[in-house]
Amino acid sequence: MNVFGIGLPEMALIFVVALLIFGPKKLPEVGRSLGKAIRGFQQASSEFQNEFQKEAVELQEAVKTTAELDTKQTTQPETKQIEATKLEQDTASSAQKS
Repeated sequence: MNVFGIGLPEMALIFVVALLIFGPKKLPEVGRSLGKAIRGFQQASSEFQNEFQKEAVELQEAVKTTAELDTKQTTQPETKQIEATKLEQDTASSAQKS
């Protein structure tokens, strides 16, 4: 059993020291308070992690959208240039046939 990197012998020693310091009457209160503090820390950590993941997803979507816009903007002039070249070739072919 290994909780927070502390084994069973270390936990027993901490419990004995806490029992000597706080006494048997205050020890349950201290344990409850410590448990609430740890639970609160875990909830805050979980909320932070969820918020961080949401922001990361939004950032990825923004980067993807920007990349798509950049791709469209760079391909549109090329498409227009190709269409203009084809039109010129068609016009030249029609002129040669006449």
